[in-house]
Amino acid sequence: MKIKIAPSILSADKNNLNKEIKEIEDYADLIHVDIMDGRFVPPITFKADEIKKIKTKLPLDVHLMVENPLKDGFIDDYSGAGASIITIHSECNEDINLLIKEIKSRNIKTGISINPNTPLDEIKPYLDKIDMVLIMSVNPGYAGQKFIEDVLPKIRELKKLKPELDIEIDGGISKGTIKKAFDAGADIFVAGSSIFGKENRKEAIAELRNAVK
Repeated sequence: MKIKIAPSILSADKNNLNKEIKEIEDYADLIHVDIMDGRFVPPITFKADEIKKIKTKLPLDVHLMVENPLKDGFIDDYSGAGASIITIHSECNEDINLLIKEIKSRNIKTGISINPNTPLDEIKPYLDKIDMVLIMSVNPGYAGQKFIEDVLPKIRELKKLKPELDIEIDGGISKGTIKKAFDAGADIFVAGSSIFGKENRKEAIAELRNAVK
């Protein structure tokens, strides 16, 4: 199984995003963009105008950690900013079926994310309608947290249920944890500090890929 590495710009230098992305785009597969509204989780991260200025050949993987993706304009704003994939949280305040329909109507791939304590049963009704599931392996909101191994059975169950579905994992991914997530069935790996926290980003990405061989 070919893995995909999605560096999270939450851990990049926000004042030099294009320079940071240029350093990794020949070695990565996606650019992971964490959007937080200050309510679903305390921080507020990138505005749509900042994302619109990103210059990259890689798909933008936009993860909406927000309470009201549609009502508060996040789906409109980030589809307009160039998102290739928009992932919503099952724990948000809006109707999931409506959100999926709205994202798909903009010809954008659709993902659903669940927090570490959310059971997989919460998203089973939507699995036939989406392109990807994002399993959080830390509690959302902050970079640099420790990987929560309790999520691994969820990945294994999801892989059995829907082998063709992309499974992305986000939180605490490093060369020491990526193999566990890979063996469970994940194929897209979000990594922030384990890439942007290193001086040699090319080498950091290569280390992640080599760790699953």
